[in-house]
This record gives sequence, C-alpha cells and structure tokens, in this order.
Amino acid sequence: MTDSEKILVVGPAWVGDMVMAQSLFKLLRRNDPGATIDVVAPAWSEPLLARMPEVRRTVLMPVGHGELGLWPRLQIGRAIRAERYDRAIVLPRSLKSAFVPFFARVPKRTGFRGEMRYGLLNDVRTLDRDTLDQTVKRFLVLGQPPGLPLPEPPVPNLDVDSANLAELRLRLDLPEAVPAVALMPGAAYGPAKCWPLEYFAELARAIVHAGAAVWVLGAQRERDDGDRICSAAGQDAHNLCGRTRLEDAVDLLSAARVAVTNDSGLMHVAAAAGTQVVAIYGSTSPQFTPPLTKRASVTYLDLDCSPCFERICPLDHLNCLRQITPAQITDTVMQFL
Repeated sequence: MTDSEKILVVGPAWVGDMVMAQSLFKLLRRNDPGATIDVVAPAWSEPLLARMPEVRRTVLMPVGHGELGLWPRLQIGRAIRAERYDRAIVLPRSLKSAFVPFFARVPKRTGFRGEMRYGLLNDVRTLDRDTLDQTVKRFLVLGQPPGLPLPEPPVPNLDVDSANLAELRLRLDLPEAVPAVALMPGAAYGPAKCWPLEYFAELARAIVHAGAAVWVLGAQRERDDGDRICSAAGQDAHNLCGRTRLEDAVDLLSAARVAVTNDSGLMHVAAAAGTQVVAIYGSTSPQFTPPLTKRASVTYLDLDCSPCFERICPLDHLNCLRQITPAQITDTVMQFL
C-alpha cells in the first residue's frame, strides 16, 4: 500500500505553456516523490511530455483547439475511471477543459473560477492577477493547498536524446565542429510577437561572418521565412523549418550555443533544453511569461503602448520590435559566442 497520490492534470493548449507546466509537475513530485502524474493533452504534446520524467503518460485528447467535443471528452473520462485518480488539476480556465475529470469521477477537481464551471470543479480557486502575475505561478498555486506561500518555480528541464541528436546531425548535415546559433523567427500567437524578418536576416549574416552556423527552426508554414533568412546569410545557414519534429527541436536546441527567439513556444523549449536564450519581446511582457532559466538575456523596450497583448499591432507601427535593432541583438549573441 502507498499513500502517494494519483494526479490527473488537464494540460494547456500551447507549447510554451506546456513547458512551463513542468514546473507544476516538479512541484507535485517534490511534495510527493511517489506521486503518479498523468496529463490530458493534445497529440502534438505527447513527445514533449515524454521528455518530462515526472509524467507517467499522456491521456490523448482527440479534439481540436477551440472545439467543445463533449462526446469524446465523455468517452475519455469514462475510459480512465478505472485509474481512480485522487485529484485533478485543471490548468486551462475554459468550460470544456473541466469535463474529463468530471466524467472520470475524480473526487477532487481543482481549477480557477471561470466559464460557469461550478459542479464540474469542486475545489474552485479565485485568480488573483496581482499576486499571480506569471503563468507559471498560476500553475503552481493550483498544485498546493490554498493559503500556502508560493515556492520559487522549479526550473523546467527536458530530457535530451543524444542518439536522436546524432542522427539529426547526419540527416540535416549539421557538423558538430561548428558552433551553432538557433534562430526562431515565428510565433503562433501572431505577428505582433515577431521581430522583423529582415532583422533576423541581418543577424544571421553577422553570425555566419563570425564563423558560426545558423539553424533556423520553426514550423512548415515558416519555411519561406527560413529561406529568406538563410539566403541572406549564405554558407553555413540551414533552414530546418518543417524538417524537424517537436522532440527534434529539443535535441537540436540543447546542442546550439545560443538561441535567438521571439516570445514563443520554442523559446520555452530552448530554455528547458539548457541553451543560452536571447529573447525578444514585443506585444507581450517578460514579466508574465519569462523564459524559466538563469541562462537568458531578455530585450524588451517597455514602450508606453506595450504590452498590449494583441496579435497584430493596433497602432500599425510595431515600434516595440522595430526599435530593437539587429546591431543590439548581434552584440548580445557575440558575447555568448
């Protein structure tokens, strides 16, 4: 017999938030080393969660982002009832996110008040935005009894697969002898998070001129952006957009000397992979979603109009990013090269 808990966590829908959720998983295991943690999450996150040793398994959610999907949520809840979880922690604040633990008959279901979830949740917390001024703090507070002081967030760190890294180097022609700088020019949230592409291109040119390689990482939709950056840099610039899986990005970022990134999911992956992060913030704030690592250099202008948290610049000038020059970021990168 064991007194350790079985905990079901309903995970977030964004890559960066899922990485930050590892801080909660670490806290739960710190408080109860024998705890079993399963995470309800979309299929894309399963390889990422597999790199978190605190998580036993992913309960796949076959419902698209934004879909209610009541019937599949009912089916999933029924399917996992036999696990007899002791409690559930629901990280999103949507109505639909609270269905699975309810249908699974988890006796204690914790989450923030929001979207008429009374009954679905029975341990309802009030979100104090002033005290809980960071996403990671909001995750952590749901993992402990009310009233306790918040601990320092445990730092996420994703397991690295060295064999996969070696295979990637061979397949993508990335020689180990040349130091690499990873550039991540995308952000799924929207263009108001994105440092101008021509600035990334100028930075890439300076990096290659300094004798380092450039790896441009991103999704298939950013393939053309990667081509533009690499064509400006010339030799030793590799466009890897759309050529790697999420777990591959973990391994590649662990091998990069520096990662230059917008406030994006890959920024948090880079931080958790252990590389030096050079983070550029525009419409969002490093106070709310900072890279959770001591190896980070953050550039943020804190203009009167920022943070606006908009997807597209409402003033149509993007000064919060355009006024961060390539020379500034190049100087920062060269310190670490």
